[in-house]
Amino acid sequence: MKEQHDFTQGNILKQLIIFSGPIMLANLLQTSYQFADSLWVGNLLGGNALGAVAVSSTIIFTVLSFVIGLNNAALTILSQQKGRDNDAGLKNYLNAFVVILTFLSLLLGGIGYVFADKFLLLLGTPDSMMAAAKSYLQINFIGILFLFGYNFISTVLRALGDSKTPLRFVMIAVVLNIALDPLFIAGFDMGVEGAAYATIFSQGIAFLYGIIFVLHRKVAPFSLPRLPKKHEVGLILNLGIPSGLQMAVISAGVAAIMSVVTGFGDDVVAGFSAAQRLDSILMLPAHALGTAVSSMAGQNIGVRDWARVRTIAKYGVLYNFSVMLVVGLLVVFLAEYGIRLFIQEEEAVRFGTRYLQIIALCYPFLGINFILNGVVRASGAMYQVLVLNIISFWVLRYPLTALFSSLFGDTGIAIGMGSSFLVSSLFAYSYYRFGKWREKKLFSKDR
Repeated sequence: MKEQHDFTQGNILKQLIIFSGPIMLANLLQTSYQFADSLWVGNLLGGNALGAVAVSSTIIFTVLSFVIGLNNAALTILSQQKGRDNDAGLKNYLNAFVVILTFLSLLLGGIGYVFADKFLLLLGTPDSMMAAAKSYLQINFIGILFLFGYNFISTVLRALGDSKTPLRFVMIAVVLNIALDPLFIAGFDMGVEGAAYATIFSQGIAFLYGIIFVLHRKVAPFSLPRLPKKHEVGLILNLGIPSGLQMAVISAGVAAIMSVVTGFGDDVVAGFSAAQRLDSILMLPAHALGTAVSSMAGQNIGVRDWARVRTIAKYGVLYNFSVMLVVGLLVVFLAEYGIRLFIQEEEAVRFGTRYLQIIALCYPFLGINFILNGVVRASGAMYQVLVLNIISFWVLRYPLTALFSSLFGDTGIAIGMGSSFLVSSLFAYSYYRFGKWREKKLFSKDR
């Protein structure tokens, strides 16, 4: 397929720019997915319904984080097999992932459906929101196979060097969801349940399109599922579990930082929340570059071409730094306008604006973490990246945010966060430069 790239040869910078672009756009569309859902529910059903969706979405995000972790493992294994030009190994591991992910999606779907109310009680869901939140959550758990499925197919194609086709899957899901939300919510008078059905229907169509596309075009060697071999399952779990834990560490770290923010009152919480919504968009280029670099490095690690891996890392860092520096400079001048898209209270706007202006120029350093950790992750050194994330959030970001906020008040939140980006990039570089991740070997010669 012309969309697929062999990253073991050719112009690295050109490949990086072309390959990362569609990933960036797909991530932006994925972000708009949740935004559109909230917009329709809030406007058509009111604040109580929006709160029910928000609480349920916290649980769904936790499951999605686990999916992302498994997909990171898939990206590592499949990109290395692609680089090694091992068609049999690629086919066997694709089969193993299909079997494991299908089993896990059915298991998690069943557990989530049965214990939905228990999970919501653990989060302290108000009684007024419980019924709507439970319905929304249970319907999403019914369709969890679709969430697993279309994300996995996208990961497979990216591992093979195709970032354009996954963009189609995301676009189908997003456009359908935007169109079906008002129809199901108000047109069919299904309320919050309508929003959930619109979501799983959209994801189901994207998943179905993905299956038809890859089988018809034969872009990946999928086969009828069969029981995977013991060593295949072992490797997938050995990489997938720590990769999933990385996301748990990040989620817990974010919650810990929020505990510092809440100590400064409602205005700071509102301003910080608005800034975080913008952050999720502003960091998309760095996230996309991290994914692109991981796939590119993985193919070259598969053939042990370390000179090319170093060049990928170098161009990834330089490209990230230049893009995120431009983003940071724009944020310095436009921060207030961005914050006012979400809130109007003057004190909250003041804090949110100042927070973004301080932290914006530290974005390039956070991007370095994504790039270098992406290269290390591509080797299969998942536990090492887990440790780097623990250091980033629990040794640096949370303690520095707490320290500087105690010294400088609410302004210290941004100073602590920004300084942690800088210091954690030094840790990431140190391990990339001096760590033993290059010694990691995932496959014997016949695998």
